[in-house]
Amino acid sequence: MTVEKMVALNEELERYLGDPHDPESPMSFAKILDLDEREEFPFELVGVLQRWRLHEYCLPAEWGGRAGDVEVGFNLLRLAARRDPTSATTLMLTDLAFMPAWIAGTEEQRRYFVQAINNGVRMAWGLSERRHGSDLLSNEMRAEKVEGGYLLTGEKYLIGNATVADVVSVHARTGERGGPGDWSIFAVEKRKAPAGAIVELPNERLHGLRALDMSGIRLEKLFVPDENRLGKEGQGLEIALKSAQVARTTISSMALGAVDTALRVTLDFVVEREIFGRKVADIPYSRRQLAECFADLLLADAVATGAVRGLQANPGQAGVFSSITKYFVPTSLERTMAQLSIVLGARLYLRSHPHYGIYQKMLRDVLVAIFGDGNTVVNLKNIASQLDTILTAAVETPADARGPAEQRVATQFGVDVELPEWRPADQTLFSRGGDETLLALPTSVKALRALADAHPDDAQRSWFHRSADVADRVLSEVDRLRTELTELKTLMGRDFSSSAEIFRLAERYCALHAAAAAVHLVVHSGAALPDPFPDGAVLLLCLERAWRQVDPTRPVTDAAAVDRVVEVLYGLHRDHRLFSHWQFQLRASGE
Repeated sequence: MTVEKMVALNEELERYLGDPHDPESPMSFAKILDLDEREEFPFELVGVLQRWRLHEYCLPAEWGGRAGDVEVGFNLLRLAARRDPTSATTLMLTDLAFMPAWIAGTEEQRRYFVQAINNGVRMAWGLSERRHGSDLLSNEMRAEKVEGGYLLTGEKYLIGNATVADVVSVHARTGERGGPGDWSIFAVEKRKAPAGAIVELPNERLHGLRALDMSGIRLEKLFVPDENRLGKEGQGLEIALKSAQVARTTISSMALGAVDTALRVTLDFVVEREIFGRKVADIPYSRRQLAECFADLLLADAVATGAVRGLQANPGQAGVFSSITKYFVPTSLERTMAQLSIVLGARLYLRSHPHYGIYQKMLRDVLVAIFGDGNTVVNLKNIASQLDTILTAAVETPADARGPAEQRVATQFGVDVELPEWRPADQTLFSRGGDETLLALPTSVKALRALADAHPDDAQRSWFHRSADVADRVLSEVDRLRTELTELKTLMGRDFSSSAEIFRLAERYCALHAAAAAVHLVVHSGAALPDPFPDGAVLLLCLERAWRQVDPTRPVTDAAAVDRVVEVLYGLHRDHRLFSHWQFQLRASGE
């Protein structure tokens, strides 16, 4: 989808949903907080989104949906999440539960379930179990082969939508060989099951997403016909992991939407609030805090943009960037919320305040992006397992062999570049060529310096050159990480792969990937982004925020750069635009 069409579509949704601070709007904060306070499933709010047909933009057009590019549904869900992460999550869970059919189902199955979802059917993804969590190879639900189908026995627990869903896609054991081919996926249709055959487990009360249905199901020899198996027998683990790559990438829309609202209502406060004879917005420390929170949000936006577009543009890298995104975006934005809370102060505790009550909900809801669809440890483990390959490729791949990777990265981060057809089955579980986001960084640094040289403004020229200097520092850090990993392998032998130290190296690597993503987005999308982007001071502070996760003692910005970032931030706030490189026009009112 072109940039022009993307902007038009998202702004159409914004107009439809109205100003969330207006109690009479379709998805007002007043309604959202009332449902959240009562922990009542948001049927009305989900219905509002369904009437606009938002869910269709997450379903393949080939079989009855409207999805072409995955970033369309991603951005629409972000706008829904900036109002209510619970309602957005509910829709996303249905899309996720459909992914096994999209990846490995027959054409008949795909058409059947897309039509069902378009008609209002809800789905749930029955993956985790009470005793095993993310350890899929220890799951106990079994599918016993019988004539014409399977008998399913077992329990799925902590499943979003499990009770309200009409269909649950479940991961069950079909073999006993003790390997990854022992698992298959089945679509359990509740309305076709005998009465009482599916026992729905009690809903769990949650700290965040209080109105979400988070429950489970128990089955005892439930017959599921052969035509409800999704993919081949024994293909279940592969399907589950590819589905998880999509979930780990797109769930960042929840965190981005929540933090946008939190930053927005904080700015509503600081631009008017006076203390000690000064506006809070004019106090240097507060300005720095706000600028850093804004940079965090844009840095996460860059990482997510590359990852979401990468599902189509670079499916062979999905095993790397999906886990990096799932680790980096929610964990960094959780820290952002903690920093932002200092600026907002006591108002974050006012649960019933007509304007600021939404902040405490966003503070709780943003955490779902951390534990949903693979927690922090699971994703760091996935990165750590590939770190040797990633760092070796980054250091040893000659410059003249990086051309194909650079072309793919240019498509990933060029928002005006047409994407190839999304074929989630093409995603690979592990990258054989390292992390192309880092492989392509040297060329993007050269392009960044050329952009700096050509810029007519002296300050911008300086900020872009300083950004390129930080990017060079990132490249040097890759060499250092590779050396540390080699030393760790020598010291610990085979135990290095499960050591705490390699997890620390993986954390640092994620920050380097994020810095590279910020540079790529400026280089490859700068011409397509509306003013004030690309901006040298904003990029410099984004890189500092990434670099401080590697070395917190070496800041790279100064007061002048921070003042420029604040100017950009206040401009977007004043004009009611999304705190993103996209800058969609929003329906938003100040205090």
